[in-house]
Amino acid sequence: MLRDITKYTSKTDQKPAIVEAEIGKRIKAIRVEKRFTLENIAAQTGFTKGYLSKVEKSVKSPPVSTLSTIARALNVSISLLLGEENQSTPLCLVKIGERPLIARDGTAFGYSYEAIAYKFKNRMMEPFILTLPLNPKKRTMYKHEGQEILFVLEGKMKFFHGNEELIVDEGDCIYFDSMIPHFGESVGNKKVKCLMVFCSLGSK
Repeated sequence: MLRDITKYTSKTDQKPAIVEAEIGKRIKAIRVEKRFTLENIAAQTGFTKGYLSKVEKSVKSPPVSTLSTIARALNVSISLLLGEENQSTPLCLVKIGERPLIARDGTAFGYSYEAIAYKFKNRMMEPFILTLPLNPKKRTMYKHEGQEILFVLEGKMKFFHGNEELIVDEGDCIYFDSMIPHFGESVGNKKVKCLMVFCSLGSK
């Protein structure tokens, strides 16, 4: 059954254009519209003014957890930053070739995120297909408000959560408190693909 699920992970040539540049523009436009300065957002998120400026200019490609933190500081949903559909709908279908690539492989973190529900407005959950690199350039522990689930579609993952270290095999699933620092990496010679879903407490 798992192999039937993994066929829905997309191939590189099927993905739409990367939307990183548009995300940075949206963040800046919303910040300016709400009359927030970079200093205001830095104070609320804990990120430096310089880092936030690079995100807005698309010099830095932030992980989804960082976008979630920025969205909360701006008092908007992360879906707005990702470019949700204008019309509200009780049902959406995202075809395999329609998934925007949020962060391309080869960035500082090496993670790739494919948005799989971006057409649904005012989402309470944020689902993505997450790909972990084989040899990450750096190991950075993440933490953000809310809870998260990772279901491994392909490969084997080593997962760190606080002081715990787990091996998560293909078909395994973990659910965790994302306020505790966490990090995942591929094990072996195959990149890990996961279904990742997170929900921030008090999501917009």
